[in-house]
Amino acid sequence: MIILIMDKEQFAAEIRAGIPDVLPEPMPYDTEINHAPKRKDILTPAEKKLALRNALRYFPKKFHAVLAPEFADELETYGRIYMYRFRPKYEMYARPIDEYPHRSLQAAAIMLMIQNNLNPAVAQHPHELIVYGGNGAIFQNWAQYRLTMKYLSEMTDEQTLVMYSGHPLGLFPSHRNAPRVVVTNGMVIPNYSKPDDWERFNALGVSQYGQMTAGSYMYIGPQGIVHGTTITVLNAARMQMKKEPGRSDIRGMLFVSSGLGGMSGAQPKAGNIAGVVSVVAEINPLAARKRYDQGWVDELHDNLDELMPAIRKAVDERKAVSMAYVGNVVDLWERLADEGIKVDLGSDQTSLHNPWAGGYYPVGMTLEESKEMMAANPAAFRERVQASLRRQVAAINRLAERGMYFFDYGNAFLLQSQRAGADIMGADGRFRYPSYVQDIMGPMFFDYGFGPFRWVCTSGDPKDLEATDRIATAVLEGIRKTAPEEIKHQLDDNIHWIKEAGPNHLVVGSQARILYADAEGRTKIALAFNEAIRRGEISRPVVLGRDHHDVSGTDSPFRETSNIYDGSQFCADMAVQNVIGDSFRGATWVSLHNGGGVGWGEVINGGFGMVIDGGDDSDRHIREMLFWDVNNGIARRSWARNEGSMHSIVREMERTPGLKVTMPNIVDDSVVDSVFGS
Repeated sequence: MIILIMDKEQFAAEIRAGIPDVLPEPMPYDTEINHAPKRKDILTPAEKKLALRNALRYFPKKFHAVLAPEFADELETYGRIYMYRFRPKYEMYARPIDEYPHRSLQAAAIMLMIQNNLNPAVAQHPHELIVYGGNGAIFQNWAQYRLTMKYLSEMTDEQTLVMYSGHPLGLFPSHRNAPRVVVTNGMVIPNYSKPDDWERFNALGVSQYGQMTAGSYMYIGPQGIVHGTTITVLNAARMQMKKEPGRSDIRGMLFVSSGLGGMSGAQPKAGNIAGVVSVVAEINPLAARKRYDQGWVDELHDNLDELMPAIRKAVDERKAVSMAYVGNVVDLWERLADEGIKVDLGSDQTSLHNPWAGGYYPVGMTLEESKEMMAANPAAFRERVQASLRRQVAAINRLAERGMYFFDYGNAFLLQSQRAGADIMGADGRFRYPSYVQDIMGPMFFDYGFGPFRWVCTSGDPKDLEATDRIATAVLEGIRKTAPEEIKHQLDDNIHWIKEAGPNHLVVGSQARILYADAEGRTKIALAFNEAIRRGEISRPVVLGRDHHDVSGTDSPFRETSNIYDGSQFCADMAVQNVIGDSFRGATWVSLHNGGGVGWGEVINGGFGMVIDGGDDSDRHIREMLFWDVNNGIARRSWARNEGSMHSIVREMERTPGLKVTMPNIVDDSVVDSVFGS
């Protein structure tokens, strides 16, 4: 890999240049980097010409004769025009904020976040600008990256940068309290929002799948998923423990899942923090090795004959250890079932929102064979994927019959298994297994306003992150003293998390942290950070944000809103309102996406980022925006008659002047049954 060492001035000049006046030399294809699979050939000859025209419009005419055949070859070879020639030669990582050329400190923070998302230690396929999930992109091509960074280096606090699916539409006059950047990804008219539509529009260079935090510049690497997974595993294990009389703790429980690449490798680290034995399958050796080298998984195994005794030994010793099986997850599930090994908890985190283009690899095929077939013969590949899912579900069912608690992790496993014809439906016409949101995240966390609050220290100094950890811990401990019983358990888990975060070395890329908190917690923590910046206890501004997997930001009937039962789980008003409301209450940038963890056309996501700098404006933005960002979702969940949310929003109305929420009247079942029958 070619990396050019640059000083601060040279780096600033590169950023300000945008698309260079002199054509850079072609960049060699780096075989050491994990690359995206070839996308299927879906464009007609006329559409391929259109895709080329669309790509060349970023460049002056003097480059067209050279670039046209080069881009056409990329389209033929990779299924997309990535513009590899324009990939920067400087190292890609989150630099301290003052190293970015800027006229707006807020814009500099956004540049930091963009580069963090593309850091090879963070991104899944960095050279294809894919951050995670197999197709979750931050940009479609390197021209978009260069032009966006140039605009951000030039913009003032009186301008807003408008982003259309990775394309910087331009800088527009606005005002200081407007968002600095407004992002949309994949906002395709609903009748044209099927998976093949995405393939076509993405190949044309006019739309992209921004996933959740990938396309909104708010991804912080595996840590972002670890906390949610830890909470899920902890609570799932506690539920299992209650089924075993005499069991006093969860040590020695076995958790089995899959996916270390597209979903970041959070599961083994979460298993270790929770204290269970975890086994996670990953077919891509590069992805598995990356997580092992980063310390996110303890052991690598590529032989099931060796793995089975290792599992038994770890369970017998009640040892918290994480193992990666470098191979196909179906082989793992079937072997566990055949050997009669007791699995306590089971899930799947392969990127099944993207089943036909690298999110799932079928059993009986090597990684390379799969990559070749998905591009050359997509219909046959689809059949192999669906046959594999049927086998996987059959093995899972055998283990579930012996007592395993299996849950869908919101990656479309249940949905795609159903579409494949697997034995995944119960006698009542519902899925055999719950979404983790239905059983755990929804009723225990989202309904009470708890979700994945996160922050990034823009100084890049670990000492600043340590200061934020101390501050957040003190705030939560203070809140707990007077908290109602319904949320003390959640607070205890999160206090434990933040105290253990530093010792568990969760940072990958930027100096970032994630913490599940409610509206009160987020606001008080953020205000305390702002005061610490004002005093100099934290040296530079802090970026606040969240995962879109949250209380208010995402409408997703098979994940985030799967515990909504009034029919509105298929409506996207909440996510759209969330973004609009954040935009005029103080967000530094906002984002709206078609698609998320469950897939293109299945979800609408809304997100934000907020830069706080120790000023009075930051105090006001924190109070106004963070309050809305959470309580919008609690109010919607309350109207859906979710008991926890009804309690939470009543408590919030008592605490907050000016808040008046429409409350549902609960109808007795007997009244409804008397009209329609039981």
